[in-house]
Amino acid sequence: MPDHTRPPGKRVTIYDVAVEADVSPSTVSRAFSRPSRVNSETAERIRRVAERLGYRTNPLARALTTSRTQMIALVIADITNPVYAEIVRGAQEAATDGEYTTVLIDAQESDRLERAAVERAMSTVDGIVLASSRMSDSAIRMVAKQRPVVVLNRALADVPCVVTDDPRGVRRAAEHLGELGHDHITYVAGPQASWPNGIRWRSLLEAGMELEIKVRQIGPFSPTMAGGERAAQELYARPATAVLAFNDQMAIGIIRGLSRMGVNVPGDVSVVGFDNILAADIVTPGLTTVAAPLYAEGSAATRHLLTMIEGAPGHTGRPMVLPVRLVVRDSTAARNPSPGRARPSWARQRSGPGPAAHLP
Repeated sequence: MPDHTRPPGKRVTIYDVAVEADVSPSTVSRAFSRPSRVNSETAERIRRVAERLGYRTNPLARALTTSRTQMIALVIADITNPVYAEIVRGAQEAATDGEYTTVLIDAQESDRLERAAVERAMSTVDGIVLASSRMSDSAIRMVAKQRPVVVLNRALADVPCVVTDDPRGVRRAAEHLGELGHDHITYVAGPQASWPNGIRWRSLLEAGMELEIKVRQIGPFSPTMAGGERAAQELYARPATAVLAFNDQMAIGIIRGLSRMGVNVPGDVSVVGFDNILAADIVTPGLTTVAAPLYAEGSAATRHLLTMIEGAPGHTGRPMVLPVRLVVRDSTAARNPSPGRARPSWARQRSGPGPAAHLP
C-alpha cells in the first residue's frame, strides 16, 4: 500500500522503495542497475512500487556503482540546419528504446568547439555519436579510444561509421540533368572540412567523365541559405545551366538569389539539392534533390552504439552504407538553348569566356 506518512513534496529514495517492496536497498539498486542479478518477479515488483511512488533513478549516482550513466552524446555540426532534425529524432527514439538519455551537442561548424564539448561530455556519457564531425581523423580516433564512438556521414577504417550512398546519389542527379540536355554542371561546394562535400565533388567528377558532361566547382560556401545566396551572385557572374548544390539549404538560397536577379529556375538554370529536408517540398519551385534516409541514419548509428556499450565489438573496416534516391520536382527542366532571352545581362554574361576550368 502507498506510504501516506511521507511528507508532501519529499523526494522518494531507494530506501522508501525498499520498505514498500519488502526488500533490501541493495536489491532495489541491483533491480535498476543489474536486473539480470535479481529474480524476475522481485524485479517486476520493485519496478511497480517505484512507479507508484514516483521514484526515479539518478543516472550519475548509479554510475558510481555501474560505471554507466545511461546517457549518450549526439554531436551535430549546426543545430540550425534542418537536416539534423530527423537524424536527432532517429537517434533519440533508438536511445529511448534502449533506456538511454541523449545529450545533444551543437558544434556550430567548429572543430575547436566540437572537440572541447566532446572532452567535457566524456566523463558523463557512455558513448558518442558524431554526426558530420568537423574534427580531424586523429581527433576522432583519440575519442574512440576513450568511449564507444559511431561516426555519421564519414568513413574511417578503424571507427564504426554509417554513411549514405552519396556516389550513387550524385550519379543519379548527373544522369537526370544529362537526360534533360545539360552538358555542363556546376557544383556549389559546402564546408571544406565536410567529408560528404569531398565525396560529392569527386563523385561528380567521375560521373562527368562517364556521362561526357563537363563539370566545375565554385565555393566553398556556408551550408546555409545565406551561403546559397552568396553562391547565386557568383553563378550570376559565371552562368551555368545546371547546378548541384552541397545541400538543400544552399540550393534554396541559390534559387532565391537567382530569382531576385531575374534569373528563372528552371527556365534558365536547373538546380538540384541534397538531403530532401522538409523545405525542399514547400519552396517554389519545388526542389529536385537527392533524398537521404536521415531518420534511419540516426537510428542505425545509435543502435550500433548501444550494442558497443554493452560490450559488442564495433563494426570497422567498411562503413554501413544506407541507400539514397532522387526526388524530381520542379527546379529542374530541359536545357533552354537560349537562356535569359528576357534578361539581357544574363545572356551577355553567358556569352563571355568563363574563367572556370572544365573537365575535358
